[in-house]
Amino acid sequence: MSEQDVSLRATFERFPATVKGAFVFRGEDPDPHQVSFKRAEVVRVGGGTGMPVPVKPAVVDCPPHQDMFLPFEFSTTELGPGWYELEAEVEIDAAPRTMPGGRRFTVAWPRATVRRGSVPVSAKLGLGSSVVSVDQIECSGEHATVNYSTEPAAQVDVRLVADGEKLAHLEADFDESTGKGWVRTYPVLRSSTSLVVEAVSGKSSASHEVALD
Repeated sequence: MSEQDVSLRATFERFPATVKGAFVFRGEDPDPHQVSFKRAEVVRVGGGTGMPVPVKPAVVDCPPHQDMFLPFEFSTTELGPGWYELEAEVEIDAAPRTMPGGRRFTVAWPRATVRRGSVPVSAKLGLGSSVVSVDQIECSGEHATVNYSTEPAAQVDVRLVADGEKLAHLEADFDESTGKGWVRTYPVLRSSTSLVVEAVSGKSSASHEVALD
């Protein structure tokens, strides 16, 4: 069965202690489909403890090219700091499937525990036939962003490692025409004493340790 038969997206509003919204199922091909909704879960990006979403099992008929809504509401008070997304376990025309909701929300880290501002790097990492240049890391309360460039332009995997543990990847972008890219990860905590920028391409890797004040 094609993965384009039915799509799912989670639409919601984030309140101080709750998330309220709906799972939106949409028929994407010319045929009607039946969605049997089994359960849903809040999943922590990068691993860790999530929790079930209190939505009762239901059967949703999806006509072609129409949206069908299944409301939900849950408390965030039991979730630790982190980025979270929603997943639904369903059967589409009796075939089981796990579907991501496609949108994320955060539970904030305590302000005093997170590093903010720019951290200078000024590193050039030799990686195969390319050089990866990293000038600085931008730190905020919700994420850290590594801006980099490659010469000649080459797609690489850039990572942040704090105290020996890789910070969970959130998103990335790379422009092949300029060789410039950025990677966004979980934030850098003030308690971190060691921060390393790693660049990986195939079997080649290089790293640079960043001084933290």
